[in-house]
Amino acid sequence: MATLRNIVLVHGGFVDGSGWQGVYDHLTADGYRVSVVQNPTESLAGDVAATHHVLDTLDGPAVLVGHSYGGAVITEAGNHPNVAALAYIAAFAPDKGESVSTLIADPPPGAAVPPILPPQNGFLLLDRDKFAASFAADVPEKQAAFMADSQVPWGVEALGGAVSEPAWQSKPSWYLVATDDRMIPPAAQRGMSERARAIVTETPGSHAVYVSRPAVVAAVIAQAAESLGGRS
Repeated sequence: MATLRNIVLVHGGFVDGSGWQGVYDHLTADGYRVSVVQNPTESLAGDVAATHHVLDTLDGPAVLVGHSYGGAVITEAGNHPNVAALAYIAAFAPDKGESVSTLIADPPPGAAVPPILPPQNGFLLLDRDKFAASFAADVPEKQAAFMADSQVPWGVEALGGAVSEPAWQSKPSWYLVATDDRMIPPAAQRGMSERARAIVTETPGSHAVYVSRPAVVAAVIAQAAESLGGRS
């Protein structure tokens, strides 16, 4: 395998790729070439296509990273030949035939309920007044308020998109569990990571752990890259 120096970051629902900046800064300072996918988040197929477009431009193997709904995207898009490994950051890791909708249909007892508003014209938003507490409790107040006010509407169709061939069945995966997550219950994260036979790290952090603890997130991604012959 060629030296692994490419990292591709895939964001989740309600946000865009700019939230990866802290992780990007850590990884590029370490010598990695980092690309950030800007998902339309209108459909799973559309987001897989956007991710494939970035992967097609690479000159060698990559670690494909997904946060939250981005985990569903990388589970499908990770079958691309340029993907050497997957890294899930407080993310969904569906099995064949599963979607985000099926994974959230039966939450663990006592789990926090995300403040998702009723769909409008086929798109979802979080209640802005509850955004910080549910999504970004450990992010500075002004930054969390900006995230709430700059939400990207998340397509209902994207939640319903089912995975056809889970890449984690054939490629190695890493998983970072955010133990204070109030969007995807930590118990659900542990269950999905165990099923995917992922190498697991746990850290205190909200669902926005990629924003609040970029060094921890970058270290997990670098661990995946280094195990496959990446820069060390």
